[in-house]
Amino acid sequence: MDIGIYRYVPTVDGLVAEVRSAADRGFTSFWMPQIFGLDTLSAYAAVAREVPDIDLGTAAVPIHRAHPMALAQQALTVSQLNGGRLALGIGLSHQVVVESMWGLSYDKPLLHMREYLAALLPMLSGEPSSFDGETVISHGSVEVAAPAPKVLVAALGPRMLELAGTVADGTVTWMVGPKTLAAHIVPSINRAAEAAGRARPRVTAAMPVCVTDDIERARELVAETFIMYGGLPSYRAMLDREGAAGPEDVAVVGSAAEVAEQLVGIGDSGVTTIAAYEVGNPDELDATREVLASLL
Repeated sequence: MDIGIYRYVPTVDGLVAEVRSAADRGFTSFWMPQIFGLDTLSAYAAVAREVPDIDLGTAAVPIHRAHPMALAQQALTVSQLNGGRLALGIGLSHQVVVESMWGLSYDKPLLHMREYLAALLPMLSGEPSSFDGETVISHGSVEVAAPAPKVLVAALGPRMLELAGTVADGTVTWMVGPKTLAAHIVPSINRAAEAAGRARPRVTAAMPVCVTDDIERARELVAETFIMYGGLPSYRAMLDREGAAGPEDVAVVGSAAEVAEQLVGIGDSGVTTIAAYEVGNPDELDATREVLASLL
C-alpha cells in the first residue's frame, strides 16, 4: 500500500509548497480534485517543474468540461513535464453541476464515460482517435512526446467499476468507507480486470484522516467541512452501503495507534493507495502527518 496526500490548494505557489512538503517527507503521490478554483492540470504543469520526484494525481477531472482531445493535450503536457508520473483521474461529476451549472446533458452517464474513454485512450498512447458515438465524436491525434498517464475512473457503482476494470488502469474514490472498499469497490474492479485479462487495477481511496484525542470534535469538524457530500446521490449511495450517517462516519479518526491500525486494514483489503485528506487543528495536522509518514 502506498500513502499519498490529498488536498485542494487555492494558489499555485501554495500547491508547489504543499507538494514539495509531501515529497520531502517521502510520500509517493499528491492528489488534488478539480472543483471550482484552480485548474488542476494547469497547476500541475507548474508543480512538475518545481517538484519532479512525486506522482501527481487528479481526483478527478470531470469529463463533461472538455473534449477528449483537449484533455489528452493537457494530460500529456503534464506527463511530459513530470516524466510520466501523472495519474489522470477522471469522473462524471454530478448531475447538479453538469446540468444546473454548465447547462450540459447528464443523460446516459455510463455510456458517455464509455465513449469518452474510447476516444481518449488512443490519443494518450500516441495513436489517432477515430470514434463516432452517441455522445462523443472524435477524429484526430495529439502530438505530444510524453509517456501515457495512468487513467483512473472515479467509479462507485457496479457498472462503472466494471468499465474501469475492463479498459482503464483503476479507480479513485472519495467518501467511501472501509467496509464498502473491501466488500464492493476492490472485488468488483478486480473481477472486471481479471475477466478482461488486464493487470490488477490501481485502487486509490481518498479519505479524511485525523489523529486526535478528541474524536467527537474531530468527527464534527469532518461533518461540517464535507457536509455537501452527504447529499450528492453517488456519495450518498456509498454512505448508505457503509451504514454511515454522513462523511464523519467514514473518516479515519482516533489516536495515532488507532489511525495506523485502520489505515493498515484498508490497505490489507486491496486498496493500493490511500490518499489522506488531513483535517484538524495544527497539532492534529502534525500528528496525522507523522502517522502517515510512519506507514510509508
